[in-house]
Amino acid sequence: MSTSLSTPSGPRARTAPPEPPKSAPHTARRAGRKHAWATRAPLLPALVFLIAVTQLPFVATLVISLFDWNSLDPDERAFSGLSNYASLFTDAALRESVVTTVLLTAGVVVTCVVLGLLLALLLDRTFLGRGMVRTLLITPFLLVPVSAALLWKHALYNPEYGLLNGALTWAFGLFGAENPAQPDWISEMPLVAVAAALVWQWTPFMMLILLAGLQSRPAETTEAARLDGASAWQIFRYLTLPHLRRYLELGILLGSVYIVQNFDAVFTLTSGGLGTANLPYTIYQTFYQAHEYGLASAAGVVVVIGTIVVATFALRVVSSLFREEATRA
Repeated sequence: MSTSLSTPSGPRARTAPPEPPKSAPHTARRAGRKHAWATRAPLLPALVFLIAVTQLPFVATLVISLFDWNSLDPDERAFSGLSNYASLFTDAALRESVVTTVLLTAGVVVTCVVLGLLLALLLDRTFLGRGMVRTLLITPFLLVPVSAALLWKHALYNPEYGLLNGALTWAFGLFGAENPAQPDWISEMPLVAVAAALVWQWTPFMMLILLAGLQSRPAETTEAARLDGASAWQIFRYLTLPHLRRYLELGILLGSVYIVQNFDAVFTLTSGGLGTANLPYTIYQTFYQAHEYGLASAAGVVVVIGTIVVATFALRVVSSLFREEATRA
């Protein structure tokens, strides 16, 4: 008697695959967290140091800004809430310093961008001694800001032995004029004197950024435009300038962040007089001369918040620039 084995069919015959242990996802998450901590652990000392150096003093400044605190009368210190911030926006001297800061920053940044673009276009060409010229043009940016301001104050602006008045005397002497007027540059044009010193020091910064942009241009596009008969101005207007847009934005934003907080040139050249006191110098006066710790701290908090806003736009421009370069690569 023969028996035949039949293959079972139907729902009962299907065998479900073995289910993974319930602890597998938990184990995977735990391994992922361990890997994340392992990669971030070397950065923890730097993060702790950064918090201790920057964030804790800022929190202390924020707390002090809520107090009416004069160091000459420390026993009268009292909590005043937001009254210091209200005083900031109603203080005539502070409003004047804000206007001075805006004018100084805008004038210096625009001039530096224009001069930096011209110098970058010059250094983008091949000529004898280009390396030496590039090094000499970068030198002002490498100087200590106080040293640069002292150089302008004594070597250039001094009405008795300064280089500018010496050049004027020599130029007038060529035309037979004797004893020409020796202007006192700082007294007669103080804001222009401060701006000129800052332009001299920060133009190389703009030049380096724009030169990097020029050297990243695709050479094939420019060569094709030349073969099609485009003039030098047309190539600059329709090819070079659009390519430099991101670099121009980056230079303007970073230059604004740096120059808006400049203190050295104002302090060294004019000591904040003659209408040249910007926000950093006004905060210095409020803190060290008026001894108003609460009011100076409130002004510092406002300046930091404004700088963070500008820096945020700068970081966005930098990130978009990197994404654009990565896409081209």
